[in-house]
Amino acid sequence: MALRITDNQVQGVSILALDGRVVFGEEAATLREKVKSMIDAGNKKLVLNVSNVTFIDSAGLGALVSAHHTTATSGGSLRLCNVGLKFKEMLQMTRMYTVFQVSETEVDAIQSFSK
Repeated sequence: MALRITDNQVQGVSILALDGRVVFGEEAATLREKVKSMIDAGNKKLVLNVSNVTFIDSAGLGALVSAHHTTATSGGSLRLCNVGLKFKEMLQMTRMYTVFQVSETEVDAIQSFSK
C-alpha cells in the first residue's frame, strides 16, 4: 500500500496526515519530497499526524529523521502527533523519542507552536 499524504493549514501550521506504510523505497521518498516541498513553499511549522501509519521500518524512521533535519535547518519546526503504542515503543527503543516533539493530538501539536 503506497503512502498517501494529505495536507491542510490550521492557524498557520501545516498538517501532513500520513496514511499507510512508511517503508524503504517509494514511501520514504514520498515523505522526504513532501516535507521538502512544504519547506520550499515557506511552511516552517509542520505537524506529521501519524494516526493512520500502519507500519514503519528503519528506512521510514530515517525519512522522519530526514524530515526533522530538513525542517530544522531551514529554520522551521516539526512535530509528531497521534503516535500509536507500537510507534511510541519504536521511538523509545531507537532513542528517537528525544529527537521529536510528540503531541497526543493534532490540536495539542498546533498549540505547541504558540508556547
